[in-house]
Amino acid sequence: MRTLDAWIKQLMKFKILSEDDVDRLCDQAREVVQDEKSNVQTASSLVTVCGVIHGQCHDLIELFRTSGPCDYVDRGYHSVESRITIFWGTTIRQCLRKYGNARVWTLFTDLLDYLPLAALINNGIFCLHGGLSTSIDTLDNIRELDRVHEPPHDGPMCDLLWSDPDDRCGWGISSRGAGLVARAYQMVMDGYLWSHDRNVVTVFSAPEYCYRCGNLVATLEVDEQLDYQFIQFDPSPWTGEPTVHRRTPAYFLHLQSCPYIAI
Repeated sequence: MRTLDAWIKQLMKFKILSEDDVDRLCDQAREVVQDEKSNVQTASSLVTVCGVIHGQCHDLIELFRTSGPCDYVDRGYHSVESRITIFWGTTIRQCLRKYGNARVWTLFTDLLDYLPLAALINNGIFCLHGGLSTSIDTLDNIRELDRVHEPPHDGPMCDLLWSDPDDRCGWGISSRGAGLVARAYQMVMDGYLWSHDRNVVTVFSAPEYCYRCGNLVATLEVDEQLDYQFIQFDPSPWTGEPTVHRRTPAYFLHLQSCPYIAI
């Protein structure tokens, strides 16, 4: 049986794994995430927060070289390779084209159901993909959610995954003060963007998003004292993808159909 090191070596050459290897890899990954019982994983050591990388596998490897392993992906010419590398879900169209059937897509999406919903760094930085929810008041509310199923189209779990912060007035400020919310869901041109009086930061790690935006990429490095710094860098050089120019596409200039939350 091939080892994980052999799989990674193959993926670093941008060669997809066989269907049987993907099956074994997903089984091993599921064993790990099933042991992570809490919906909110905690971290207390030096942490690198990475946003979505959207299937741009060359840039994913650049992130590995620069900041260490990272998460989240769902678009790009090498979505399958990226998702295999970091144990994440993929789009069915690429699986059909690269494997000839939907079984690999099913393996990924089944594994996705087991992943935690959020992370908490040193009890001071709350990390998640989307945003907050009017149905959630405390971290214990998140811990009580049943996450092992396909994400619903509404409700608190959907909000955590897909909500966006908004500048309109909304909830009040906690009298006990607040930590930092780090989230990933939206493209931002400089790789990170502060909002809500620097209480919320969007970290985006897919440079030249969809091969047309020319945006930078960023990661957020946090130490044990919650001191942090943003690391910005350009896309990895590769001639196989289109040349892009720095511009925000019209797609991002209007509200999407997904939920939003004012936080």
